[in-house]
Amino acid sequence: MSLDFTTKRLRASTVAIDDPGDLSRFLTPERSTAFLRHGEGIVTLGEVARFDTDYADAADVWWDEVSAHIDHDSELPGSWGTGPLAVGSFAFDPESSRARSVLIVPHTILGRRAGQSWMTRISEGRCSLELPKPGEPVTQPDGIKLLPDGLPDDEWLKVVAEVVERIRSQQVHKVVLARSLRARAIQPIDPRHVLRRLLAAYPMAWSYLVDGMIGATPELLVRRQHTLVTSRVLAGTLSINPGHSDPLALTQQLTGSRKDILEHEFAVASVTDALEPYCAAMNVPDSPSVLTLPNVMHLATDITGVTDPETSALALAAALHPSAAVCGTPTFEAGEMIAELESLDRGRYAGPIGWVDSNGDGEWAIALRGGHIKPAQPDEIRLFAGAGIVADSVPAAELAETEAKFVPMLQALGLR
Repeated sequence: MSLDFTTKRLRASTVAIDDPGDLSRFLTPERSTAFLRHGEGIVTLGEVARFDTDYADAADVWWDEVSAHIDHDSELPGSWGTGPLAVGSFAFDPESSRARSVLIVPHTILGRRAGQSWMTRISEGRCSLELPKPGEPVTQPDGIKLLPDGLPDDEWLKVVAEVVERIRSQQVHKVVLARSLRARAIQPIDPRHVLRRLLAAYPMAWSYLVDGMIGATPELLVRRQHTLVTSRVLAGTLSINPGHSDPLALTQQLTGSRKDILEHEFAVASVTDALEPYCAAMNVPDSPSVLTLPNVMHLATDITGVTDPETSALALAAALHPSAAVCGTPTFEAGEMIAELESLDRGRYAGPIGWVDSNGDGEWAIALRGGHIKPAQPDEIRLFAGAGIVADSVPAAELAETEAKFVPMLQALGLR
């Protein structure tokens, strides 16, 4: 759906509300979205407008036009992330994917951040500012089982070995290869159940639910807060065996791994190079930190910069994607190799997912550690995981890394 800008204007009202508690309890089975971390963030209900597209930059132009036609009154003027916004999910590679990207303008937004809670309603006319009732009860999937999908393990190992040989012959420096699994239940899978389990197990991640895409990603592609830009780069991974691992020994192993350090450096360089044209100043730490999650450790670098206020968070996400963390480097050659060898339509997996407001502020994560439920197959969810391949990669170790990255979703589905 698009809007006729010659005849239609939208009205938005933002009001402060008492703390509504768990925001996920307001989600409905359909036409609701979530972007939550540490109990903060937003959930949205309904749709006022929707833009299906192939490219994030086209969606940015559309939202710029739509938001210019929204009359907004607010009890919280100037508060970051409040007011009218759009939520979106974008394809990893629109050139080769059958999946389309989407940007949604919701009817209702409920949010909480830094002790402040609010509600925004968007409509063509006046609407009630009464807090919505919680959604209908969440259902747990029954009889769920895993099904094969994509390349068998032995074939995927051969692809990794082929990519390693091409890297060693200097065709590329890094390539990210993904795998997929399918899970099928007896009845339709309630995405809210999956989301709630992810929120409980991985509060430090950005848990998302947008148009069938659901997961808990540790990687923030870009946040724009006024003129401050932040990007969290993750690359270099080590699996954790909960209760049986020595954290200090694992940290030393990860930070001392030449393979993981090299993989991380490629990812940092790709984000830095993409952000630099948009930033008057940037800060890139000299060495990565270690981010510890329940199932894996990552090398992490938080890049910050000062940007032009005219460049929106969505425009920055479009410029940054795909980074070396999800594609490889050089980008074009790595993307060509993925299309040739991966035998997988990633859809919106590993693409930008998040929100942008009418001021251009927003947060866009990378849709990792997740899966996709198609409307035509509501009893199935397709899960994805990937690994960065460099010259020192060992195929069996890369397969094990993808198995560790499947764990969050398998746990959320009750399969682990």
